[in-house]
Amino acid sequence: MAGQEKFERTLQGKAVSLYNLKNSAGTELNITNYGCRIVNLMVARPNKPQVDVVVGFDTIDGYLNATEVYHGAIIGRYANRIANGNFHLDKKDYQLAINNPPNHLHGGPMGFHSQVWDVINSSPGSISLSYLSPDGEEGYPGNLKVTVTYSLTDENEVIIHYEAVCDSSTIMNLTNHSYFNLNGQGSGTILGHEMYINADRYTPVTETLIPDGTLEHVKGTPFDFKLPHSIGRHINDDHIQLQYGNGYDHNYVLNKEGLNHELAARVKGDVTGLIMEVYTDQPGMQFYTGNFMSGENFIKGHIPDHFRTAFCLETQHYPDSPHHSNFPSTVYHHGEVFKSTTIYKFPVTQ
Repeated sequence: MAGQEKFERTLQGKAVSLYNLKNSAGTELNITNYGCRIVNLMVARPNKPQVDVVVGFDTIDGYLNATEVYHGAIIGRYANRIANGNFHLDKKDYQLAINNPPNHLHGGPMGFHSQVWDVINSSPGSISLSYLSPDGEEGYPGNLKVTVTYSLTDENEVIIHYEAVCDSSTIMNLTNHSYFNLNGQGSGTILGHEMYINADRYTPVTETLIPDGTLEHVKGTPFDFKLPHSIGRHINDDHIQLQYGNGYDHNYVLNKEGLNHELAARVKGDVTGLIMEVYTDQPGMQFYTGNFMSGENFIKGHIPDHFRTAFCLETQHYPDSPHHSNFPSTVYHHGEVFKSTTIYKFPVTQ
């Protein structure tokens, strides 16, 4: 587990630190206010050592110097990609940073992942952090105030609650970008993990990973995880979408039955047997299999972040929604309060 002293720093004129949450089962969650990110998630197991299931770094310098800058962070204003970094809203055209040419990615280079958040309250079981994104930041309109609360329950649930409000019309798509390995971070490939995704459709992408606007059925394709199977079973199939993403890097259209927080995914580590369930009220979820991991970063324990040694399940609205009227809207107007909750649950098993 990362040491608090290795995260104590002054950045952007604000104090950065590491905060620890712990439940009665012995599971621990470490949060840093740099990027409002999850650093460690040490899942307790009966009569066995904890397993740190979140890939990240031992020090604040690890996050500052990484070639991959999103580990564990809250992503905003807009998670995922916006084609050509532009959008039209209220009769005005807006141009955002192009940091994933030719597109805008994850809020831009100075998105929420690179900001120091304010800790507004903290207890042994939860922590709330806030950030005020000023009008014009990375090209987005309006002053947007965001509050994120992480809670760790005695049922081994990591609950992430988002709340945001803006003083003008804007677009917004928030997520958490934790990298998971249920066998333990740094333990090797995630291809043997068993995956279930509660989605009949997904959003195919173009060569630059922008949705083409269609909602395609997963049945009969490598994208079908309705019946659980290993992540690696079809990841190298001869399929154009897998070629575009160099693996899975796609938004799933989650099946919804009207309940607020429905099961989106269930994953099982093939070595530890640890299970993670994802519940959300969001319409989509990005499944990413660490296709850009290349061993350039040294994660906790000074272990290289090799290819496909972590996966992400990022609950969200669909990528590039401003350009697709058939996608759920990501427009929020003056004073409209956005609220959303995602839960990562680790059922206690023997």
